[in-house]
Amino acid sequence: VRSSAASDVYKRQGINAEYGARALFSPRSCPTKMFQKLVVVDCKDHLLGRLAAKIAKELLNGQHIVCVRCEEINITGTLIRNRLKYMIFLRKRKNTNPKKGPFHYRAPSKILWRVIRGMLPHKTTRGEKALSRLKVFEGVPPPYDKKKKVIVPDAYRITRLRPGRRFTVLGDLSKKVGWKHSHVIAKLEKQRKVKASSFYRRKKALNHVKAIAVKNAAEKLSTVNPLLESYGY
Repeated sequence: VRSSAASDVYKRQGINAEYGARALFSPRSCPTKMFQKLVVVDCKDHLLGRLAAKIAKELLNGQHIVCVRCEEINITGTLIRNRLKYMIFLRKRKNTNPKKGPFHYRAPSKILWRVIRGMLPHKTTRGEKALSRLKVFEGVPPPYDKKKKVIVPDAYRITRLRPGRRFTVLGDLSKKVGWKHSHVIAKLEKQRKVKASSFYRRKKALNHVKAIAVKNAAEKLSTVNPLLESYGY
């Protein structure tokens, strides 16, 4: 039942169900291959722990990863419960000199960074280099706003969390514990979405014009195309 339900969700989300269970990073249209120059992960609607585990493993394997929209990450459980747990965490400190740590990050991107760091042997050379291959951001800053983004199906809330279960958005939790820049990120994201929408409309119109041009030129090129195909074009 779970596999068939997940398959239906993959189809609705535009994810290839054949690769949904196996592929670590799957874009919304097709699977990617490992060891690209850079992988940009859209963290929206992913579960924090599952996402961090997958990213940590790929960092150790040598992949460079950029995480964007960290404020849209989800955590299972209600906001009140997660806030109480975080307040307990904030009370943990070094008695003799609190300036020496532990350090309690409030920004969503740094919270994700710290969770991933906990899954890496970051005090060894191997773990230190793996952590240096990671970048985390709130929102989608340039130049990553113009790059193809991927998701992690095994960490997607829609496929991993039972419908009706409560969850917390990491950005809301961060606001409750001292993050003061949520309004700035919201403003920048609104501007980015307006630009992206206008770009998509323009691209869609150009693709339509191109399709008409190809159709009109098909008859003229009917004698040339077989020759080009014979040469592998």
